[in-house]
Amino acid sequence: MNVLRFFLNGVLVEREGVDPHTTLLDFVREERRLTGTKEGCAEGDCGACTVVIGELSKDSAGRDRVSLSPINACIRLLPTLDGKAVFTVESLKSASGTLHPTQQAMVDCHGSQCGFCTPGFVMALFALFKNETSPTRARTCEAIAGNLCRCTGYRPILDAAQVMYQKVPPAAASCSTDMERWLFSPATTGAPPLPGESELAEKLISLVRTEALHLTSSAGTFIAPRTIEDFSAAVLANPDAWILGGGTDIGLWVTKGLQTNGVIIYTGEVAALKRVDETDTGIRIGAAVSLEAAFHAMNRLYPELAHVWTRFASWPIRSSGTFGGNVANGSPIGDSMPALIAIGAEVVLRRGERQRTIPLESLYLDYKKQSREAGEWVEAIVMPRRSTAGVFQIASYKNSKRNEQDISAVCAAIAVTTERGVVSQCRIAFGGMAGTSKRAALTEQTLTGKAWSETTVRAAMEALSKDYSPISDMRSSAAYRMQVAQNLLLRFWLESQGEPQAVRLF
Repeated sequence: MNVLRFFLNGVLVEREGVDPHTTLLDFVREERRLTGTKEGCAEGDCGACTVVIGELSKDSAGRDRVSLSPINACIRLLPTLDGKAVFTVESLKSASGTLHPTQQAMVDCHGSQCGFCTPGFVMALFALFKNETSPTRARTCEAIAGNLCRCTGYRPILDAAQVMYQKVPPAAASCSTDMERWLFSPATTGAPPLPGESELAEKLISLVRTEALHLTSSAGTFIAPRTIEDFSAAVLANPDAWILGGGTDIGLWVTKGLQTNGVIIYTGEVAALKRVDETDTGIRIGAAVSLEAAFHAMNRLYPELAHVWTRFASWPIRSSGTFGGNVANGSPIGDSMPALIAIGAEVVLRRGERQRTIPLESLYLDYKKQSREAGEWVEAIVMPRRSTAGVFQIASYKNSKRNEQDISAVCAAIAVTTERGVVSQCRIAFGGMAGTSKRAALTEQTLTGKAWSETTVRAAMEALSKDYSPISDMRSSAAYRMQVAQNLLLRFWLESQGEPQAVRLF
């Protein structure tokens, strides 16, 4: 079990004694010399390192499929690719030299100038090409939000996203293998898999393990348990281990902090942790479910929160990062926590065979301090269905210097239930205002039992100044944070009175 196996551009890679801190970017560039994938920021912000990974999945008819998602290779640790397929920009051109439709569209629309960012854009567009049949301009903007261009600008790249679908017929005709024809073919809805996809699915099935991957090297040990019981036992046996999800935070510990750890335990091979289960009372999302999948599941219950989910991070970050990892990390400026607290989410914690469920806000005690016991880890997050009593209204807002790919200065989530014009229940939480994401207890008290009016809301705005004592840092001043938080409460009230709301992308 000490052999890492995955497909890179269709070729099987097998490696023993892998340093678990090795990133996919370093492997493809330094060992395989696939230098089309670039290193820009080494923290998942610029998109120059974007590649696409393929994972086994099932469609609605139960057929074996390969789902494709963009990820940032610079912060994805290599051992997490076990049993998967990786595509870099070098894989797109056909053996005959014909450019992939995404590449040809970038050429024809003059979407490249210095060219450094271009491979990352091409791979982001390739992921869109294989997942969407006719994306809107808004969806295209969201798909490339994690890629930065300083030369060409985005207009010709957005043009290429539309033109690439027109390049398919002549390009696909030049393909010599089923795999090439599948890569050159856009997404189809409800159609059976093409031969190339079926071929890749069979190859991935051959890599499926029955036992845990256990990589050892002089640099550390990587363990990928396959059951919750084995995972929990591994955490108990290794109290100082890093618990790794998608690596969107731990990856930076490696690339920016130059940190290492003796043991890394990976959540991504535990099937039970990758489930989204809907019940009569709500949704239970396993800790290893990707942020992208979790947000879409939550959006079915709370579509009003989509504004924050689309701005949470880029598509590659949401595809790689896990919901449980984000909650367990508990950053004071984490954008998911205020929304989860506002809807009354709970977190399922596990230590060995023991399991307990607590309100999410009870998990966070102070900056980098949680109520988890030693050896206890986040197993799932449970979200209740929306209230049916009275008039329930909810919204979440993110304030940052940039619309895309930026850390929040303030993130707010507000849920209010009114009955006959009086506030019967409310839950208000803010990120960026304290050492943790925190409820506004005095503000909620000021609103509850009062008329849902501007007078009441303005009194609640004053109460906010007693609920929080924000700090000043490089993102904003304390005074600015407080003013924004107060104004967001007023904005929520104005929108509840019929003012236009922000455009929802999901």
